[in-house]
Amino acid sequence: MYNQQDFYISTDKSKMDIDIIHQYLSEESYWAKGIPRDIVEKSVANAFCFGVFYKDKQVGFAKVITDFTTIAYLGDVFILNDYRGLGLSKLLLENIMNHPELQGLRRWILLTADAHELYKKFGWNNIKDPARWMEVHTKNPYQ
Repeated sequence: MYNQQDFYISTDKSKMDIDIIHQYLSEESYWAKGIPRDIVEKSVANAFCFGVFYKDKQVGFAKVITDFTTIAYLGDVFILNDYRGLGLSKLLLENIMNHPELQGLRRWILLTADAHELYKKFGWNNIKDPARWMEVHTKNPYQ
């Protein structure tokens, strides 16, 4: 159905399709339902973004919030439904975790409700000492 050579990963922000990213995050994701488009635009502008593309169409996305030296937060990771099951999430994670600008970091963090097994394949583990972690969490800020 799809030719694997027609898929690629890009960090070029000019290629990121804000309409597709916004639609997925605001309507399909469990973590950002209702997020306004301008918030997505600002988020993309201020993060290290990875797009998954089929030919010229964006079919997946992830962003890394980082100082490029000590820490990185991985978020907003998705593959559009029609393109799941093709190994694209693995391709995306390989590109992120092996990117030259993201090597030697002291800590990576993320939140996930359902993709633990995917992330474990790339060395991620549960937080070893959760009592050390704190957060300020605003539940459903977009609704």
